[in-house]
Amino acid sequence: MGSGAHFFYLARTRPRAVGAVAPSRLPMDRVLDLERLIAPTIEGLDYDLVRVQLAGFGRGRTLQVMAERKDRREMTVEDCALISRTLSAMLDVEDPIPGQYTLEVSSPGIDRPLVRRADYARFAGHLARIEADAPVDGRRRWRGRIEALSDDGETVLIACDGERCAVPFAAITRAKLVLTDALIAASLAKSDAKTG
Repeated sequence: MGSGAHFFYLARTRPRAVGAVAPSRLPMDRVLDLERLIAPTIEGLDYDLVRVQLAGFGRGRTLQVMAERKDRREMTVEDCALISRTLSAMLDVEDPIPGQYTLEVSSPGIDRPLVRRADYARFAGHLARIEADAPVDGRRRWRGRIEALSDDGETVLIACDGERCAVPFAAITRAKLVLTDALIAASLAKSDAKTG
């Protein structure tokens, strides 16, 4: 099993609005609006929303929706297709994004992004790469083992370069697990336990 255990289902491309010009990335408040719109539909299907992104320009824009099963079983193409069909119908009605775009639904895969506070608690003990929007104690990038999420949920503690680093959750712009033998073994053990 490799890190590329992602499944994609591309819905039909939505028609382009006349004169619509889109930025490559939405402002954070618009992304949060999209997450608030999409999350109830995903959760109603018994999945958790992992991440929403809108990337690209003009006709090449893609709305990327990453989800996982609530029971944490491995996502299948059928799971992604169900989410995509349901989201496509909802987005047709709500029409939150002007212009043309393609809807892409995927699973997070083994070396998944870390987006929510709960992700850091869930994957404590595993190796991660973390980037911040501004320097924290003189650095913006860390690669280390996740130790814990602070009790108040505001700080991610990681072991890196022989010391414990504290990264404010609010400062993190990008984070993901690093594919290791231990991560693969943990994923396989979890799959075996759920199918056994």
